[in-house]
Amino acid sequence: MGSLTGAALQKQSLLWFTVVFHCVSALGCGPHYELAIEEFCLAKFRLDMQELDQRHWCSWEDTVELYGELTNCTYLVALKMECFWPNRLVDEFFIRVHKHYFHDCSLSGRLLRDPPNRILGPFIVVPILVTLLMTALVVWRSKRSEGIV
Repeated sequence: MGSLTGAALQKQSLLWFTVVFHCVSALGCGPHYELAIEEFCLAKFRLDMQELDQRHWCSWEDTVELYGELTNCTYLVALKMECFWPNRLVDEFFIRVHKHYFHDCSLSGRLLRDPPNRILGPFIVVPILVTLLMTALVVWRSKRSEGIV
């Protein structure tokens, strides 16, 4: 019985050691990791985005490479600092990046704008004409009562 208690205690100690080790390593990534990704990753991304015309910030084709480099940079810094990735700091970092650079973008990544008038016009004119035609047909038909039983 004493050896079972010792084995259980040993397993419990190993479990607690593992949990504490992971928590300490995750917590150890706090300010140093955040500072590193701000200085290394965000600084380069900021320069790259400044080179890109602001009208193209919402174009996924134009920003996918820059965004991928930013993501890979945060991963490599986490790997070098022995941090978990992704983590809460990375999530908050990308939320800040999105709020600053992509706040006006649609979910599809394309700029929203009205279609040209040659496309938009028929979608407006046709329903109006059909409505007027149907109204005229109902009025004309209601005045002709001879064929109705």
